[in-house]
Amino acid sequence: MQIRKRITITYVTLSVLSTLLLCLAVLVLFRQNNRYYFIKRLQDRAKIVASIHYQNDPQKAEYYRKLKTEGLEELIDENDFVLKVNGGNTFEYNTDLQLPTEFYTEVMQKKSGWIEESHRYYYGQVFDESGQKYMVIITAKDRRGNLSTLYIVRILFIGGLAFIILAYFLGRFLARRVVLPMSRITKEVKRISASNLHNRLPQPENDDEMSDLTSTFNDMLDRLETSFEIQANFINNASHELKTPITTIIAESEIMLLKTRQPEEYQEALTNIYNQATRLGNLTESLLKLTQTGYDGQKQVKDIARLDELLMDVKAELDKLQPGNRVSLRLDDLPEDDSLLLIPCNKPLIELALSNIISNGVKYSNNEPVFVTIGANQKYLTVTITDIGIGIPAEDIPHLYEPFFRGKEASRYNGYGLGLPLAMKIIRMHNGELKIQSQPDEGTIVTIVFRKD
Repeated sequence: MQIRKRITITYVTLSVLSTLLLCLAVLVLFRQNNRYYFIKRLQDRAKIVASIHYQNDPQKAEYYRKLKTEGLEELIDENDFVLKVNGGNTFEYNTDLQLPTEFYTEVMQKKSGWIEESHRYYYGQVFDESGQKYMVIITAKDRRGNLSTLYIVRILFIGGLAFIILAYFLGRFLARRVVLPMSRITKEVKRISASNLHNRLPQPENDDEMSDLTSTFNDMLDRLETSFEIQANFINNASHELKTPITTIIAESEIMLLKTRQPEEYQEALTNIYNQATRLGNLTESLLKLTQTGYDGQKQVKDIARLDELLMDVKAELDKLQPGNRVSLRLDDLPEDDSLLLIPCNKPLIELALSNIISNGVKYSNNEPVFVTIGANQKYLTVTITDIGIGIPAEDIPHLYEPFFRGKEASRYNGYGLGLPLAMKIIRMHNGELKIQSQPDEGTIVTIVFRKD
């Protein structure tokens, strides 16, 4: 079912329910009001009947009779009864009154009471006359009240039906007003494809949910456009980087095959081919690792390892590859509780990330000292790598995590621009954050913060 129809049906349903409740409340209150004023009229007649009964003066009695017949509005099928109370709960009984015992009991106990039987009202009240008690009962039919109730029921029915019909058209109008901005957004989104990701949805002037939805779509398009650009740049750069060693290998092989060479020339050519093949293999392995890492850590094999032991393993491996490195692990401030150093991780990947960052510190500091420190508490694990190398210009820092990006100063050193993006992805996969602070010619501080869940 379309949202527009759902909104219309919901609005009409709520309108029907609210109208029914309102009509019911009006009807109940109207009937209670009619009943209240009709009982008051019976009460006035009961007082007059009582006054007529205990008046010894004929003139006053006649006055009260005229007041009852001429001064008060006539009631339909009115009748009155005066019953003598003999004492206690006994009284003279009139066979014309077929009323339940509960009515008489209520009147005797509370001195007044009323009851409705077959659309006829009975009101009773106890009066004293010279020490003698009498029960005055007035009875009449409230035909006018019934007619007015029927009249108000008709009004409520016709008015409620008209309002429900009006609610249907109002619901359709409301649904159209609500869905129209969404329809416009849908229409605009359908026009956007990979070829025109630079297009954006027009931002509404109102600050409402539709404005938030439009902003969300535009933010998503910004991310998609950036991702497409990064992907395009990645493919172009990867193609260029892979093409260079392949071209060199092919060229060397073709030159060697043109004619017979001296052993020294073959050896030199094979050395060049070996170097380019090694470069191609390293580049291919880095690209595979970069594409295989993701942000879904649940799909990765998790180990439990101590962060200080991971760093010592990285240092041992680095000593084999670069025996002259001056990396210094500072483990003096480790916490007394060893459990604070434990981290759930994919051990080979986390070692690769730490190795890439520390190796960068060694490479770009021209083998100057590199200091690695560890911090740990109940919430965080922190690794800080500090070098005193060439530093990073401020304008290059936002692009450090782009594959194949290399700054002007860094281009003088061997590399592919893949180590730091790979490290960043691995660290984020392990619920961590990578922060870089650097000044040109002063060095770089890399801080890795792992949050504990």
